[in-house]
Amino acid sequence: MQSAPPLAPFHAVCDAIALLLQPHAEVVLHDLATETVAHIANPFSRREVGEPSLLHEIDFRPDVGLIGPYDKLNFDGRRVKSVSAVLRGWDGVAIGVLCINLDVTQLQAAIDLLGALTRVPQTEQPAVLFKEDWHERINQYVHAWTNRQGIAIGDLSRDQKRQLVLELAGDGAFGGKHAAAYISRVLQMSRASVYNYLRAAKTARPRED
Repeated sequence: MQSAPPLAPFHAVCDAIALLLQPHAEVVLHDLATETVAHIANPFSRREVGEPSLLHEIDFRPDVGLIGPYDKLNFDGRRVKSVSAVLRGWDGVAIGVLCINLDVTQLQAAIDLLGALTRVPQTEQPAVLFKEDWHERINQYVHAWTNRQGIAIGDLSRDQKRQLVLELAGDGAFGGKHAAAYISRVLQMSRASVYNYLRAAKTARPRED
C-alpha cells in the first residue's frame, strides 16, 4: 500500500485558511522534495499545481520558521501581503513551505476612503456658524475637562460631575437657552441634579460686604 505524500495532511489546512479569508486569500503549498507547487487553495495568482516553486534562494536554517510578512505584486497589479511558514518533518528537515497571499487591494481602498471621509481641512471654524453655538463650546469644554482628568464621560463619578457642572457655570455655559437640559444629557444626569448643584453652590457662596 502506497503511503500518502508527506504534505497531504496540509491540503486541508490550506483550504481552511482560504475559506476563512475568501475571496481575499490564496494559499500555496510548496513541496521542497520536488521543488514544485503541491497544492493551491483559491488560486488568484494563476499559478498551477506542479509548476516550479522557485524557492531555491531561501535559506532553510533550523531556526527559520516564518518568513515575512512581505509585499508582493500580483500579475494584475493588485497588492498582496504574504507570509510563509516552513514545514518540517519530525527530524527537523524542511519538507515544504506554506504561503498565504492576502489581497489587500480592497482593504487599502476602504482605508483610503475612510481617511478621505474623515479628513477635515485645516481651516478655522466659520465664525458665522459658531459665534452663538453654545453646544459646540460646551462640547469642547467637556472634552478638554475629561481629557485632563484622563476619564471618559460615562465613567465620571458624582463628585466629578458636580465639579464639572460648577466649572461650566463659572465659565458662563448656562447662558444659552436650554443649556442646562443639554448639559444634563451630555453628562448623563438629570436636570434636577444639575439645578441642585448650582443651587447648592450659590447658597454656599459667601456674601459680599
